[in-house]
Amino acid sequence: MKQQEITQLSVEDVKNRISAFSEQLAKMKLTHSVAPMENPIQIRDVRKTIARLNTELTKREAQA
Repeated sequence: MKQQEITQLSVEDVKNRISAFSEQLAKMKLTHSVAPMENPIQIRDVRKTIARLNTELTKREAQA
């Protein structure tokens, strides 16, 4: 997810996306620990997306 897409989301959407991506990250980590993934860089990308979403959420809460 790009930063432009994240800034257009509402606060509820950001929270929902954080929980969805967190679940996806947990599944990916488990899958990768059992058998190596074809593209383990996806784990890093999801982790960075979660960080972007958390940053946007924190920024919005500070403004409110």
